[in-house]
Amino acid sequence: MSKLRPIDLAREHSITPQAVRNYETDGLIPPAERTASGYRVYTDLHAAALRAFLGLVPAHGHATAREIMHALNTGRIDAALAAIDRGHAQLQRDRETLKAVAEAITHLTGTPAGEPANSRSAFTIGGLAHRLDVTTATLRNWEDAGIVVPQRSVAGHRTYDAADVRDAELAHLLRRGGYGLEQIAVVVQQVRTAGGTQALSKALDEWRLRLTLRGVAMLEGAHHLAGYLTFLDVPKLPG
Repeated sequence: MSKLRPIDLAREHSITPQAVRNYETDGLIPPAERTASGYRVYTDLHAAALRAFLGLVPAHGHATAREIMHALNTGRIDAALAAIDRGHAQLQRDRETLKAVAEAITHLTGTPAGEPANSRSAFTIGGLAHRLDVTTATLRNWEDAGIVVPQRSVAGHRTYDAADVRDAELAHLLRRGGYGLEQIAVVVQQVRTAGGTQALSKALDEWRLRLTLRGVAMLEGAHHLAGYLTFLDVPKLPG
C-alpha cells in the first residue's frame, strides 16, 4: 500500500491536514500507524475511508454518515447497512409524499384524492404522529402555527380528518425541506382556500430538486463506500 501523509489525504478534498487528523480521532477513518518520531502514516485504506465518509455526508447527512463509518470501523457491517437502508426508505417516503401533495393541488378540493369531503378518519393526535413519525408535541406546534386545525370532541380530544392529514403530510414534507413554520402555514392556507398555488408549486419544485440531488448523492456516496469496503472483511455473494 502507498504511504501517505495527512497533507496527501487533505489535498484531494481541499481540507486541512488537521481536519484529517480530527476525522481519525473521531473514529471516522481507521487509526494510522506512527513512525518512530510519532508522525502519522496513512495508506490507501485511509484514503478510501475518507472518500467514503465525505461522500456519505451529502447523501445521508453528517450524523448518519458518522454512524455508518463508526459501524464499519468497528466491524458492524449490518448496522452500517441498516443506517443506509433507513436513508433510502426516507427518500422513497419523501417521493411518495411529494407525489401525493402534487396530485392534491391539481384540483385543490380540500381533501386528498379519493376521499369524500365529509370523510373523517380515525386519526387521533397519537395516531397521526405515528403515521408521520413525529411527536405529538410537533403536531401541537403545527396547530399553534395554524398549519393543522383539528376538530375537538366534547371531551376536548383532537381528531384529524382527511384534509387535516393532507395538511400535516404537506407540513412534514416542507419541514424536511428546510421551510419555517410561518412559510408552511402560508402554503397550507393557500391549499385550503385555493387562493393561489404559486408558492406551493415553487416549494414542490424546489423539494423535487432536493430529492433528485439527494438521490444522486446517494449513488456517489455508495460508489465511494463500495471502494472502502474492498479493504474490509465483508462477506461476498457466491458466484
